[in-house]
Amino acid sequence: MSAGVAVPAEAIATLRRNLASLPARHPERRPLMASTAELYGVSRATLYRLLREPRRPRDAHRADRGVPRIMPPEESEWWCEVVAAIKSRTTNKQGRRLSTRRILEIVTEHGVETPDRGLVKLAPGRLTASTLNRHMQRLGFDVGRMTREPPAVRFQAERSNALWHFDMSPSDLKQLKAPAWVDPDRQGAPTLMLFSVVDDRSGVAYQEYALVYGEDVEAALRFLFRAMAPKDGDPFGGIPEVIQLDGGPVGKSAVFKRVMECLGVAPLPHMPAGSDGRRTTARAKGKVERPFRTVKEAHETLYHFHEPASEEEANRWLARYLATYNAGDHRQLPHSRLDDWLAHLPEGGIRAMCSWERFCAFAREPERRTVGIDCRLTVAGVTYEVDPEVAGETVVVWWGLFDQELWVERGEERFGPFHPVGGPVPLHRYRKHRKSRREVRAERVDALAPRIGIPRSALSGEDDVVVVGARPAGAAAAAPARPFADPDPFAELAFATPLKARFAISEELRLPLGGLPAEDRAFIDALLARTLSKPEIMDEIRRRFPPGHKRSG
Repeated sequence: MSAGVAVPAEAIATLRRNLASLPARHPERRPLMASTAELYGVSRATLYRLLREPRRPRDAHRADRGVPRIMPPEESEWWCEVVAAIKSRTTNKQGRRLSTRRILEIVTEHGVETPDRGLVKLAPGRLTASTLNRHMQRLGFDVGRMTREPPAVRFQAERSNALWHFDMSPSDLKQLKAPAWVDPDRQGAPTLMLFSVVDDRSGVAYQEYALVYGEDVEAALRFLFRAMAPKDGDPFGGIPEVIQLDGGPVGKSAVFKRVMECLGVAPLPHMPAGSDGRRTTARAKGKVERPFRTVKEAHETLYHFHEPASEEEANRWLARYLATYNAGDHRQLPHSRLDDWLAHLPEGGIRAMCSWERFCAFAREPERRTVGIDCRLTVAGVTYEVDPEVAGETVVVWWGLFDQELWVERGEERFGPFHPVGGPVPLHRYRKHRKSRREVRAERVDALAPRIGIPRSALSGEDDVVVVGARPAGAAAAAPARPFADPDPFAELAFATPLKARFAISEELRLPLGGLPAEDRAFIDALLARTLSKPEIMDEIRRRFPPGHKRSG
């Protein structure tokens, strides 16, 4: 039996009144409490708890309170559900919807089409707007409950660098008074953007300022490289497993996805708005937005006294504040954010970041272009001179966001790297290009053309013509294939085949390899059998054939 049933409200009110007439430490208070507890069979602690609770008599209601009298409860609930569905169907992005009074006018005059009952009309006068609103509130069909989001689920990674949250936000300073650069093709000065990554497990944040026009992919990749690379005085870094970001221009960029794939990072975009029922999906996530708000409230508000003169000065001030922020308390545990990040590193440590040169090689994107007859291409205002083999051809150009090298791909062949060149060749220094394989083939065909013929029977039809070496009908040619190489798709670190390595060694020595002595050829064969690494092979060749050697070019 519960305490509320065991002790009547009138007995609690009488006991409270008797105790109020006695002083706080009067000796009669204890016997009074003991006798009342013994009378109703409860403990003194229960009696004290009932005295602390505000007790009042229950309100009196009708026996049929909440039960509709005009129509059966099932029908009333069905109409509440129909009206709630019409309100949901007519809601726009500003939250405007049909009122209950207007819905009653429509269903009374015209009716409503339902999937289970067909066209149904409500008899005039059976329901009023106030009655319907009251029953909708009682049954849970009101707008507040229908639009309420499902309960949120809080998650946290088990290890450091398992998940990073990445986002960018315009600084409250907006622009610098004297920016380091201004794009003449765009209006106004660049925006001072605040880039941020936050570790999901520990909450450690790394942020930087950058002058950009909008959400720039190049600036985002530069920031992510610095966030993952080692930094002086800051242990935070390494390559994460997953990066969560919004569906903006950076998340949709093919270059960004390619760089993350080469680094072994899985980009996790936010779900689009309206893709998960009533739950708001495309919204600011607190783990990355909270550091933004803290920096803007606790650090950038001081810019009213002193504004940074340059981007470097702003980043220097921000790094000093972030050291204090990361040394602050963790969201749950009794230690700092940085200590939590260090204590939960993955087994074997963090994944080290690659060099800037390799990172630049990953940030290359393709573009289909036609090479000029002078073997030159202009990409992003920069002129490159490519291999004569692809002169006049339509090729796929791979150019990087950060480097000045250009790669050209035609079918299964790749040429490069090519570097920027100047203007036209001076008149008295003109040298024609070396003959390409295409030109050699064309000259060989031109020389063969006047010396071949066809039998006269091809015109007269006197005898059958037998073509020697023709492929049988139905025989399909084998599809060309090449081995997949990753993360070195341009063969910058290793030769694709030993034959290409021999070509490179011949170009380095400026001599045909067949003219070398037997011991030198055996040395090259043993070297290629051991490795195909470009740096190692070229070092061994330059060591054996130094400049000025009689067998070197």
